[in-house]
Amino acid sequence: MLSRLALAAGLVAATTAALPAQEPTAREITFHGYTKAVELKHGGTRAVLCPQVGGRVLEFSANGADAMWLDPAEKAWQSGQGPPSSAGRFDYGPELTVAPHPKAWGGEWTAEITKANTAKLTSPAGDPSGIRLVREFKLVSHAGSVGLNCKQTMTNTGTEVREVCHWGRSFSPGGGICVIPLGDRPSRFPSRYAMYEDGALINVRAKDDNIRERDGFLEILAPPRKPKLGFDTYAGWIAYLMPNNTAFIKRYRTFPDRVYNEAAGLTLSVWYPTGPRIELEPIGPRERLRAGESASFTEGWWLLPFPYPPAGGRADLAALAEVVLQRTAAPE
Repeated sequence: MLSRLALAAGLVAATTAALPAQEPTAREITFHGYTKAVELKHGGTRAVLCPQVGGRVLEFSANGADAMWLDPAEKAWQSGQGPPSSAGRFDYGPELTVAPHPKAWGGEWTAEITKANTAKLTSPAGDPSGIRLVREFKLVSHAGSVGLNCKQTMTNTGTEVREVCHWGRSFSPGGGICVIPLGDRPSRFPSRYAMYEDGALINVRAKDDNIRERDGFLEILAPPRKPKLGFDTYAGWIAYLMPNNTAFIKRYRTFPDRVYNEAAGLTLSVWYPTGPRIELEPIGPRERLRAGESASFTEGWWLLPFPYPPAGGRADLAALAEVVLQRTAAPE
């Protein structure tokens, strides 16, 4: 059996060899029925952005493996219909108290290709929340891998003080294993996670056969009894192991000395229902914005080869952690 270091080194070599020596490109394309999509591409890594509805990521793929779940029904979407709800969504919270912002969520954004590897999407004006969003997407290289940095800037365009937080809400294909490092700080939750029950009940002593704690990690092996879960880990990354032997990794900064203003003080949430998709949700700290002030939060997305465990087997979590640290870079 390969050692963890040998496994990590082998994955590095395999992916590096697969990455062509090629300059990044950016262009406007037609994609999945959308006529103004923006494609960022570098070697085998591709991101497709959707300014026409909600400023989303429609595809994030590497060497043919796609991390996004994109609803086939979106191909029939037409202007004037309600906004579709799939693929690489972003939002802001707190979830239970944030003011409505339908234009940012489902309206048409403006797009600008700023460099060969970078594009900027800006939300429409006029949401009742008083928050205007800018999302900057940049392909970045590290140790032979190419990732996508997704930076969301929230600006208070109103006259009152607004308290908000970044909230990632991207959908990936279901059926995989979600891996959450617990880090070296104790959790406030006896179960190491919170389960959102019916109504407003948040259960911090939940037990579920599909959620396992092992070697300093939580693994969500299949849909739990209730799909919405919350975590207070400060480790700063989450991995989703897909059955096609690919790991989708999100890295992000955490701030142990700041306030997190979701109801349970979450730094991360996962929604894993029965069905075709899973939602991976990094959450930022509270930003208290006076009129005209802005705050930003960046998620770093990476797709790397990693063996999916056979039925009854277990993923090598220590090897996964090594691959994350060696092959990906934390966003600024």
